[in-house]
Amino acid sequence: MARLTREQSQALTREGLLLAASEIVSRDSYSGVTIERIAEEAGFSKGAFYSNFANKEEIFLELLELHAGRAVVELTDRLEEIEDPESAIDCLCDWATQRAKDKRWGALAVDLLTIARREDTLEDRHLRLFRDQWEGLGRLLSSKLFPGYGCDLEPLYVGGIVMELIYGGISSFMGEETPGDMLRAALTSMRQAHLHRQAG
Repeated sequence: MARLTREQSQALTREGLLLAASEIVSRDSYSGVTIERIAEEAGFSKGAFYSNFANKEEIFLELLELHAGRAVVELTDRLEEIEDPESAIDCLCDWATQRAKDKRWGALAVDLLTIARREDTLEDRHLRLFRDQWEGLGRLLSSKLFPGYGCDLEPLYVGGIVMELIYGGISSFMGEETPGDMLRAALTSMRQAHLHRQAG
């Protein structure tokens, strides 16, 4: 078997560290995770960690970025063939209910932003992570929920409403169907209000 190149080896190490960090944060809060634990669970040294990430915050920011990108791609795939706005809402609400079962992402985002604000390390990368995801999702949903009309709301707000209802609120810790039900109420009301304005 051919030996891995240095770049391939480093990519595998990085992937292993990201996987370990994801698994640990699913069991503990962000503040309960240490670099030592991440490296140990991944089977690497602390030196291997620092060869790939500057600190704990950086690895978790990258995890959130990967998760955010996958969410938009996943929804794009699910909604690609759907033309009917009501069917798009059904699809989105089912997806939201499934996504909300994984509690780690919302909690991780809140922890990271809280610590960054407290330690005065809040940077554009933190905010861009959410802004880009919200805008991408908002453009996708606007094209499905308001076809041919355009939406009165900025894509940032449409996507933000969806993601905050799934991850940002207490709803994800309530009944299994709560995030999807709340999202259905919000999107249905937005669509009805939009159609009413168009008719007027």
